[in-house]
Amino acid sequence: MSLATFRGGIHPPDKKELSKDKVITPARQPKKVVIPLSQHIGAPCKLAVSIGQEVKKGQVIGSPEGFVSAPVHASVSGKVLAIGEFPLPAGKMTTCVVIENDGKEEWATLKDNPDYAKLSPEDLKTKVKDAGIVGMGGAAFPAHVKLSPPKEKPIDVVILNGAECEPYLTADYRLMLERPGDIVEGLKVLMKIVNVAKGVIGIENNKPDAIKIMEQAVSGEPNISVCPLEVKYPQGAEKMLIKAAVGREVPARGLPMDVGVVVQNIGTAVAVYEAARYGKPLIERVVTVTGEGIMQPANLIVKMGTLVKDLIDECGGFKSEAAKIISGGPMMGFSIYSLDVPVTKGTSGILVLPEEGVLHAEDFGPCIRCGRCIEICPMGLMPSMLSVLSEKGFYEEAKEYDLFDCFECGSCTYVCPSKRPIVQLVRLAKSQVKP
Repeated sequence: MSLATFRGGIHPPDKKELSKDKVITPARQPKKVVIPLSQHIGAPCKLAVSIGQEVKKGQVIGSPEGFVSAPVHASVSGKVLAIGEFPLPAGKMTTCVVIENDGKEEWATLKDNPDYAKLSPEDLKTKVKDAGIVGMGGAAFPAHVKLSPPKEKPIDVVILNGAECEPYLTADYRLMLERPGDIVEGLKVLMKIVNVAKGVIGIENNKPDAIKIMEQAVSGEPNISVCPLEVKYPQGAEKMLIKAAVGREVPARGLPMDVGVVVQNIGTAVAVYEAARYGKPLIERVVTVTGEGIMQPANLIVKMGTLVKDLIDECGGFKSEAAKIISGGPMMGFSIYSLDVPVTKGTSGILVLPEEGVLHAEDFGPCIRCGRCIEICPMGLMPSMLSVLSEKGFYEEAKEYDLFDCFECGSCTYVCPSKRPIVQLVRLAKSQVKP
């Protein structure tokens, strides 16, 4: 029987062998953390602490300013050293709270709830909101917003994204092997919040052990199934996953809720379970530190605000001079220009590439109209036209070619024989016009 999938897509080497056998371990305690007040799509948080203040682990240090926002919590106990502007992985400067770790690991008061399954959907949603949970696959969209669809758009299925199609990354894979029960419990909480009776866990077929373990974990759950997916990038993108797992097509410029679906990440499901059961806020996450340029690849539980340089030091440093360090994966991640960038809620990996694994931007040529990018575009767009129009400065004209339907998966850039930075040109065009 053919596996579930979508039209288009590519098959880059997955490179997961570097870290897939590395058991999740806690990262070393950072001496200080730099915690951004904007770790999510939406309004940045309002500062809730002052310099010199003593804070406890899990204490709110940033209060949400709007509905599309999420609170930010201290990931360590200690003293607030500074409040200032620091760069995020994508390069944007944002207000951050610097906390000196006192090593005491003192927690703020958490509300344990052994009977969390008996709570009302509204109470569970409040727990998710108060925990500051966002989508942990990279987009960092506040989870409670996804779980609040308007009445005219009823949801009938929740999909957990276990595809992890991005090369190199293995954080979700390790969570499925090591914490399958917590993932299922998190999915059940999500299903209760949006009042649906059907849950699907989509996993790419290159993870047979994860598929087997998750099938065992849901064997007693008649309303939850595991859907093996064809190994293809970007299988884990929301619209592609929905098409593959339940056969529904999200309309252009539409959202999953338009076709009755809520999609959440594997890591998000674990965070939702911890919030519902223990009242634990999102202050740490699993990060894959990997690549041919790192000495000891690892999957680490990392406190938010830990600096990239601390993770690289913990993994033995560079094998040779690193040509590029990427926050996230090689296809949709961002190359960082400083090791003093903090880990945020959306940081799924830190990828270190040596010189031989990097193509420099000045090496690209003109579009030769070969059509490869059009053939593989999962959204059915014309990336070649988008890139040419953007390169010439015709940004408004690019909108006529459905510029904002592109979710920047990078497949076009990967297959381009002229090595054109198509996805970067698309981002440039988006930054110059309104949707």
